[in-house]
Amino acid sequence: MTPMLLLSFLGLFGCFRGVKSAPASDGPGGTPSSSFHALSTTDIHGKAYAFAALKGQKVMIVNTASECGYTPQYKQLQELQETYGQKGFIIIGFPCNQFGGQEPGTEQEIEAFCQKNYGVTFPMMSKVDVKGAQQHPVYQWLTRKELNGSFDATVKWNFHKFLVDEEGRLAFSLESGVSPFDDRVTNWIEGK
Repeated sequence: MTPMLLLSFLGLFGCFRGVKSAPASDGPGGTPSSSFHALSTTDIHGKAYAFAALKGQKVMIVNTASECGYTPQYKQLQELQETYGQKGFIIIGFPCNQFGGQEPGTEQEIEAFCQKNYGVTFPMMSKVDVKGAQQHPVYQWLTRKELNGSFDATVKWNFHKFLVDEEGRLAFSLESGVSPFDDRVTNWIEGK
């Protein structure tokens, strides 16, 4: 049996078991089996947002909520974006209602809240699940080593931060209580 035929068979077997098989690894040494820059999502206005546009930029992805004790981090996130946005850094916000029902609003309500209260200008995406059976593909990539090639991670609450480098490699997973201006974040952005 040829290697391609074997991979096709194994992929088909995975589908029959109800498991989506990951693409074959790009190579040895922890290389991701899928590319961050191949991902896409839908922004808060319902338009497609391709991560290919993020090539060459350092990216922070954060799951957000409007009624959380960590919601004031929006202010710091916006300041971080303003400080480093012209230096090849971008924040992508993903509203999520999975933790304490703290993001119950519609996309329009979420956007209005973010702009009115925190002047958010960084891209906000449509509301997603960051864990569980309906986990968004971006969060599948962020939390599974077999996809990102770096490490497994678990999103435990709102305002969990993931840092992805210019080449699309997952660099850090930082829990909710970590400040957007934590030294690990700013040193990483500045290349220290």
